Amino acid sequence: MFELMQKNVEKMTFNLSPNFDIKKREKNKIKYLIFHYTGMKNDRSAIAKLTNSNSNVSCHYYITAGGKLLQIVPDLYIAWHAGKSKWGKNDLLNKSSIGIEISNPGHQHVYRKFNNKQIKCIIRISKFLIKKYKIDKKNILGHSDIAPLRKIDPGEKFPWKLLHKHKIGIWHKINSKKLMTFRGKILDLNIGEFNVLLKKIGYSVKYSNKIELKKIIKVFQMRFRPELVDGKLDLECYMIAKSLINLK
Repeated sequence: MFELMQKNVEKMTFNLSPNFDIKKREKNKIKYLIFHYTGMKNDRSAIAKLTNSNSNVSCHYYITAGGKLLQIVPDLYIAWHAGKSKWGKNDLLNKSSIGIEISNPGHQHVYRKFNNKQIKCIIRISKFLIKKYKIDKKNILGHSDIAPLRKIDPGEKFPWKLLHKHKIGIWHKINSKKLMTFRGKILDLNIGEFNVLLKKIGYSVKYSNKIELKKIIKVFQMRFRPELVDGKLDLECYMIAKSLINLK
């Protein structure tokens, strides 16, 4: 596989972690591609955590601040990156996913844009994995998508729209100027109807209070309306969600 990676992706180095399930999975069990940011100040501290046997976390691939690709856990072993998670009817997505960690300080340490070298690496490794494991575009997700009450990574600066142009992940087809006419308009929006749309997309909409509901809305906005992440349901969010369930 290493030679194939060199040919199709780029030179990859190995920094293997002890944090994985020993039993191998079948190739056809891999259904999801999950993006994360590290939320740590630098590569050294992030890699140290991912390869520390006491941390109980890992991933399959790591993209450095300079856009270099490292393999942390081989594809056919289950890495510990998703935690308690759910998408559609599937839960505990570690068993069926490949996790990619991307170096970024995150919201706690001066969150920043992902740089061009990182984005190029994301595109290359994603295309390789999508083709190899026949991953559906609807199953290319962020950590926050599969754990909206716990996680906010990879955040609103992750280039989902750009990735979609490279056939990685989904995006709505509504004209941006038209969308702006819906922004901030509440009208007679029903949160129950919005929840139905989110559930059809794949999100878990289980929440017990308004604070948790706001988290779920923010996660949706980070993914599909990153210009304004306020946790408030408006007609723009509703229209985006409605368009996503009709994607083929």
